[in-house]
Amino acid sequence: MKFGILLSGCGVYDGAEIQEAVLAMLAIKEIDADYICISVDAPQHHVINHATGEEMQESRNMLVEAARIARGDIRNIKEVEPADIDALIIPGGFGSAKNFTDWAFAGPDGTILPEVKLLLINLMNIGKPIGALCVSPVVLAKALEGSGIKASLTLGTDKEASPYDIPAFNEGLVKTGAEPIMKTIREIQIDRDNKLVTAPCYMMDASILEVRKNIRSAVEALRDLI
Repeated sequence: MKFGILLSGCGVYDGAEIQEAVLAMLAIKEIDADYICISVDAPQHHVINHATGEEMQESRNMLVEAARIARGDIRNIKEVEPADIDALIIPGGFGSAKNFTDWAFAGPDGTILPEVKLLLINLMNIGKPIGALCVSPVVLAKALEGSGIKASLTLGTDKEASPYDIPAFNEGLVKTGAEPIMKTIREIQIDRDNKLVTAPCYMMDASILEVRKNIRSAVEALRDLI
């Protein structure tokens, strides 16, 4: 059993959330499965100094940055076929809303990278499950927009502490045609009809232990859908 892990760079504020990516790798190995890391060979939107939160005047490549997390073993998304993997998981991080889509700037009216949309749609067309962690359900929502598929997705809940405006995100999901579901850090959302699994992770005010358990639950659910 092989999972694809789709990385939008390296670092929560401008790429993939590193802890979520690594914990996904760990959870996959813990269920006796394997993974390949995948990224897009294109510049990320911008570069953020993670110590200060300020934008840096330089350019970085998503695939090159993602290779840091993958220890150099990275595949270009254009070279990955749906037959290469049994499931796909997308860690969170602002890269999902800045690099794969521009949701961070244009909300649900924004765009999605064509190569990302193509892989997601092709996987769904042949019944292979997809998981999205943290903010990454917005990538699924943009990929499915206009398809007639009504996916049920979670970005967390407004009933517990979150650093983000969950209701506003949910309004955006509705605008794309998706159905938002409120879930806590102790829960995941499983859309069995569409074989989609989403988990709040760091969209909630959560500890790394809570995020680890959340991701393990998501990976186990993906395994069961394969």
